[in-house]
Amino acid sequence: MTDPVNTGVDFLAEEENPEFKALKRKRFSVVIPLSIAFLVWYFLYVILSTYAHDFMSTKVVGEINVGLVFGLLQFVTTFAITMFYVSFANKKLDPPAEAIRERLQAETEGTRP
Repeated sequence: MTDPVNTGVDFLAEEENPEFKALKRKRFSVVIPLSIAFLVWYFLYVILSTYAHDFMSTKVVGEINVGLVFGLLQFVTTFAITMFYVSFANKKLDPPAEAIRERLQAETEGTRP
């Protein structure tokens, strides 16, 4: 059984590894813009609901109004972002993360008696 506290990995040095930095940069290059876009969309919905009551109560079909459509689109957007990020992570983040993990495991196992 391995000791989780003493893994033999210098995590501070690993943070400076260009491979690890590139992985973090790739992740943030998607996470930050998606987060900002979603927050803008969410706050737009809240602001419109508060200050543009007439617009939001405009009927689209039958009793369904713009506010209801925008509210439902919040859920659709959340699921779409989640599906996009999972796909992105599977294709672009997981392979380099796996390579880093395997390298660290090989280094750790090579240093143990």
